[in-house]
Amino acid sequence: MTEATERLAASRPGYARVVGVVSAAHFVSHYYILLLPPLLPFVRADYGVSYTQLGLALAAFNVVSAVLQTPAGFLADWLGARILLIAGLLFGAAAFMIAGLVDSFWLLVAMFALAGVGNTAYHPADYALLSHHVPSARIGRAFSIHTFAGMLGSAIAPGSLLLMQNIWGWRGAFIGAGTLGFAVAALLLVMSDDRDKPAAPAPKAEIVGWRLLLSPPILLNLGFFVLLAIMSGGMYNYSVVALGALEGTPLAVANGALSAHLLLSAIGVLIGGVVAMRVARHDLVATFGLAAIAALVVLIAYGDLGSWPLVLVMAVAGFFFGVIMPSRDMIVREITPPGSFGKVFGFVTTGFNLGGIVAPLVFGAIMDEGNPRLVFLSVAACSLAAIATVATLPRRPN
Repeated sequence: MTEATERLAASRPGYARVVGVVSAAHFVSHYYILLLPPLLPFVRADYGVSYTQLGLALAAFNVVSAVLQTPAGFLADWLGARILLIAGLLFGAAAFMIAGLVDSFWLLVAMFALAGVGNTAYHPADYALLSHHVPSARIGRAFSIHTFAGMLGSAIAPGSLLLMQNIWGWRGAFIGAGTLGFAVAALLLVMSDDRDKPAAPAPKAEIVGWRLLLSPPILLNLGFFVLLAIMSGGMYNYSVVALGALEGTPLAVANGALSAHLLLSAIGVLIGGVVAMRVARHDLVATFGLAAIAALVVLIAYGDLGSWPLVLVMAVAGFFFGVIMPSRDMIVREITPPGSFGKVFGFVTTGFNLGGIVAPLVFGAIMDEGNPRLVFLSVAACSLAAIATVATLPRRPN
């Protein structure tokens, strides 16, 4: 930011309110991602379909998100991030309400595709709003609160959805989830600010935008996000079964270790926000954290740890996962020219979708081949590869 822009951001009243409302939207986005899994048995029984058929709804959501998220980033920079975020919330909320109200399986699949359209708004719009409104001295903490809110949405979704299902059925749970999205959209509508809408793009701006996205620094960041998504997919979805196959770890212990990993990740995100505010070299923070994760995961693979040491090592690895997240976002922000936050964050966070597609295929095949140790070694290898993506980044693209 220039000095004048910095003074403008610092003088804007209520930037903390922007952080709060944007973080609430991120909470909703993660809540919606986990909407179907806890309710799968009830939806399946109601419609008399297979789990494979229900998987079509999740596939539609993720494919649409992956394809349209980068165009949504262009819209965030052209149309305005606040307007795009409101539209995304309304699309998702309306889709889940309609899916709950109308008795049709194929309409449910279509509504998950529509919710995928809404999902494309969150990352580009969230990061653009935070970058426009929050002073640079506080942006690291803002990013950490934003990430923590998403984790909180993931944590609260299963229990709250099952509670609503017990009271109103799965359709009532869908409608209740839709109400949440409408409520946050209303908060954003109240937060009206003409400065959220950028000036109209110059001629050929889209060509310049795509040239920016395909520049080496941005592509390295895309690779960084893909690798982080694969690492998370391996640890979150396969560590429990891999520990059981590798060392005969009891299910309760393995799940306890994963819970400790997730809890310390959330705490690490908040600590990482403080670190990001005080450290200028975010690439070094990411490098140190990724190296620590690789070492800890290799220790899990070969250490023959007892129950409590395993929980401790998994927890510490989760802590470092969390700590690097705000620095991850700051690295992207550092190399992004002003006025391009939406398109750049929209593009690089597509790495979440790409990694989410690759991880189940890779780690599922590893487990099918009966090599659970390779699950952890693959996570460690991705962590070291991610170091290469941040260590070779220039400070800003030409």
